[in-house]
Amino acid sequence: MANGFNRGWIVVAAGLCINLMFGVLYTWSIFSATLSATYQWTGFQASLPYTVAIAMFALVMLVGGKLQDMFGPRLVATMGGVLTGAGLVLSSVFPTLSGVILCFGVLTGAGIGMGYSATTPAAIKWFRPAQKGLITGIVVTGFGLASLYIAPLTKALIAAYGVFSTFKILGFSFGLLIVLFAQFLSVPKAAQVPAAAAASARDYTWREMMKTPQFYLLWLMFLAGSMTGLMLIGHLAKIATLQTGANMGVALVAMIAIANALGRPVAGFVSDRIGRGRTMAMLYLLQGATLLMFSSFDSFATILAGSMIITFSYGAMLAVYPSAVGDFYGTRNIGFNYAILFTAWGVAGVSGPLAAGWILDATGGYGAAFLITAVLCFFAAGLGLVVKPPKVESVIEPLKMAA
Repeated sequence: MANGFNRGWIVVAAGLCINLMFGVLYTWSIFSATLSATYQWTGFQASLPYTVAIAMFALVMLVGGKLQDMFGPRLVATMGGVLTGAGLVLSSVFPTLSGVILCFGVLTGAGIGMGYSATTPAAIKWFRPAQKGLITGIVVTGFGLASLYIAPLTKALIAAYGVFSTFKILGFSFGLLIVLFAQFLSVPKAAQVPAAAAASARDYTWREMMKTPQFYLLWLMFLAGSMTGLMLIGHLAKIATLQTGANMGVALVAMIAIANALGRPVAGFVSDRIGRGRTMAMLYLLQGATLLMFSSFDSFATILAGSMIITFSYGAMLAVYPSAVGDFYGTRNIGFNYAILFTAWGVAGVSGPLAAGWILDATGGYGAAFLITAVLCFFAAGLGLVVKPPKVESVIEPLKMAA
């Protein structure tokens, strides 16, 4: 038991370190600003590689989750590191819009999805159900914190070497480090699993999971929270400028990165004690109330406070939902099962920021976007109060559910 316990913490640390590099995705705004200023890419063009990367992240999570369940996390995370690094390096070799879309958007996005699918499932299998939320929160904290160091590092490298050489430097560095840390990922053997390792009455296959109504409730809740968080992260600098008349993007990005990261272990710890649904219900209510007031925020202090509440809750969601999948459906197939639920994040990541941009163009502000996402959050809060783990007999055929 002691060896298993110690090994589990090594897996947690490795997953945290890997996610600290996958977080390069959240610093795309640094690249896009330079590409727009130096190479005259339009705002739409500069956003395309990031949008494609988001979509690939979510899609390849499905492949990675299945492979992780079949072959273990080490191989899958290694593949993720190779793809992530190759996409960044090749972006420097093909310095055109189509080249960066294919290399950063497709390859790096796929690599992040592949590797991300392996880190959390590997870690939580080593621990008791009562620790799942906290462990998940620690592992995914790396993704939230990454922009704190990658953003200034990227700025310094671009200033010294240019944007396309920066792609190459980060690609070689991150690719090699991810592959290195991937070698420390593993899943426990039967003798190393804690006595109370199964939170669910059984391990569900993905088909069985999708026959339960709880899956669709979780999916809708995940969609609402993701759309809110990703919309704000993608548009925060513009929102702040419109509502205050000042450019405060850099300071806000740093602070919301801290809130985003902090929400993950805190919510994981709390949800271990009061339940996943109740935890998210409280956070969604807080988000919804904040969004209803967001249009009136006209100072750095109010914009900062509102943004930190929303991104804290967004970060919390990324710790609570993997744990909920383990609680509801078991951990044997958690890689693929969570990847299916994660498609909600992909849909939100593509539609949320684009919808907010369309609303801005149509109305000149974000008021309607705040109202729509507030309603979604209140709806999700209601779902969180009623969703409970499925009983074994609730796995029924869709036609029987209709009857």
